[in-house]
Amino acid sequence: MSGAVRLFLGLLVVQTIAYVWLSIYSRRVRRLKLEAHWERKQIVGDKEAFVARGLRAYDKSFRRKLILGVYLVPWAAILTLIYVVNYM
Repeated sequence: MSGAVRLFLGLLVVQTIAYVWLSIYSRRVRRLKLEAHWERKQIVGDKEAFVARGLRAYDKSFRRKLILGVYLVPWAAILTLIYVVNYM
């Protein structure tokens, strides 16, 4: 049992590292896209305010919430495998 606990804790640590990395990467990509849009459209006004508004909208978006799949998908796969091996 302790081996399984260590395995699950290790998986949780790896998932947390992946979640943090993906969150930072995704936010950075969004920032770069907003800045590129600003430059391409030659929008008049405060660039930093435009980017900040875009990032606030991104924080509320469904795409941002999809990153939580880093936690959900592996656990669902593990539980499915356990069920299939033991009960089918």
